[in-house]
Amino acid sequence: MAVGESQTSSKGNSFSTDLMLIAMSFVWGINFSMVKSALTDLDPLVFNAIRFGTASVLLLSLLWVREHDFGIRKEHINRFILLSLIGNTAYQLFFILGIARTTASNSSLIIATTPIFIVLLGAILGVEKITKSIVLCTIVSLIGVILIITGTGKTLTITDQTLIGDLLLIANPVLWGTYTVLSKPMLKEYSPLKLTALTVAIGAVPLVLVSIPFLNAQDWNSVSAQAWSGLAFSACFAIGIGYVIWYTGVSRVGSARTALYDNLVTVVAVAFAWIFLSESMTSIQIAGAILVFIGLYLTRKKKRDD
Repeated sequence: MAVGESQTSSKGNSFSTDLMLIAMSFVWGINFSMVKSALTDLDPLVFNAIRFGTASVLLLSLLWVREHDFGIRKEHINRFILLSLIGNTAYQLFFILGIARTTASNSSLIIATTPIFIVLLGAILGVEKITKSIVLCTIVSLIGVILIITGTGKTLTITDQTLIGDLLLIANPVLWGTYTVLSKPMLKEYSPLKLTALTVAIGAVPLVLVSIPFLNAQDWNSVSAQAWSGLAFSACFAIGIGYVIWYTGVSRVGSARTALYDNLVTVVAVAFAWIFLSESMTSIQIAGAILVFIGLYLTRKKKRDD
């Protein structure tokens, strides 16, 4: 009886994790459009400073309400600072400066390699083992993303203007992969909420300091309500809630399986543009979306069978 109850509880926990990760993918998919709209009126560094400052206040407040504790063990302080600088400060600087200097197609394809780096780094650092099923699911999902991107009919271009942005973005999969893999052992001692809140808050400090000259130069009167809405959405949902869900997934199903949901973001972004921005969707893109879902289904099926 106890075994049956344990299996039922495990399945329910896995299903709830899937739902949360799907919700996270929807938020992050929509976030691309929100960020683009906000950057029309806000300097990229100003946007990041306000976004992470707002997310920090939100997460720290939620952490205090839920756990009434900001404390971490003394021997983990350096690890928290390292994670903050890698996954929040450096990642966000490369991301926001890179995406502003290259095309949407280039940036989408580069970011789509993130699951590969997470799988490889997890194996190299001994945090997770590489299994044939994870490799297969990662490849299938990546092929799906490539079809979605190339199915727009727009070619991937590398010019003098986009090259700088591409080079900046190439660092992102490595940074996010390192951030995710190094964080997994910490989740054995800290809740996803605490790990997220503290790393975001610590990482926000350098982002704010770097942006001070740009904050002073920003023309605040020209910032539209649409830009403020995009900023609020990105801070509260994409960072505040999305990061907590990401770490919840890492703690429950592992970093490699959680990373595959990152490719679902591309599916959502294209679907959002198709429904709300009247952009076309081709049969190649639909085929790509199906492959992404197959990759997610295979990894979930394997998880149930293990």
